[in-house]
Amino acid sequence: MSRLADPKILMSIKDLPLAAKTTVDGFMAGIQASNVKGEGMEFSQYRSYQAGDDLRRLDWKIFARSDRYYIRESEIETSISVRFLVDASASMNHVDGAFTKIEYARYLAASLAYLASSQSDAIGLYVFQDNSLFSLPSRKDHQHLSRIFYQLENIHPAGKFTEPVNYKNIFSGGRKKELLIFITDYYEQNGEITKLLNSLASNRHEIIVFHLMGRNELELDYKGYSALEDLETGQTIRIDPANSNKQYKEKMDNYLNEVRTTLLNKNIFYRMFTMDEPVEQALMDFLKQRNKIRG
Repeated sequence: MSRLADPKILMSIKDLPLAAKTTVDGFMAGIQASNVKGEGMEFSQYRSYQAGDDLRRLDWKIFARSDRYYIRESEIETSISVRFLVDASASMNHVDGAFTKIEYARYLAASLAYLASSQSDAIGLYVFQDNSLFSLPSRKDHQHLSRIFYQLENIHPAGKFTEPVNYKNIFSGGRKKELLIFITDYYEQNGEITKLLNSLASNRHEIIVFHLMGRNELELDYKGYSALEDLETGQTIRIDPANSNKQYKEKMDNYLNEVRTTLLNKNIFYRMFTMDEPVEQALMDFLKQRNKIRG
């Protein structure tokens, strides 16, 4: 993995728009330079310049990187509405290494929003926090992207996940099919996240769930600690990693498989990320699901 792709380096950039731009520009440059068209994806196609080609179709960014002339052969000008749903309940304050889940979620959402905006998509933001729901309806302009960056930078997780009574703003979008991207740690006490996703799936939206987990959560790696506190309920439980590790990992694997299977059975795209993973796979997932709607 290159230093550019390292989330620790990119999340350390204090300017969120700059971190998002750096990530997406590097990701798109890699796709274009390799001239690879992945299954289920549509990118502008490129070929070498030939005498008589329209110079206005030259891609100067590729020229700057490769010192070769390439023509942008075709481009499909279609856009969709993309809405980002971000879990900002207190459990998103979970720390693994140098970062919290909300910091990773903020960086992931910003990168995806920048990519969606670069595809001329309308983008919106919904933040689930302390039993309330912040809404920024979808729009398509550069200033709106700046508003989303601002709101992401000012998320401070607190309380429990939003109750269903507050979901009405999510269903107030137009009749046009949309892509909903839900970033969450999937911590629920009474099935509230599952109920939300069930309702969204019944509206026939395309949904992506990015499930954030700490490496220390997956491996019960809390060196020096004998007790853990639930960030939302305040309850504490004693742990003994030396004696409980195998049983814990089996339960964790069963839990993750259950979540994945439940969502896939509802035609909801699911991927689990740890906070030390680069976000390029999420960007690729977004492009693939986006093209399902366009196709």
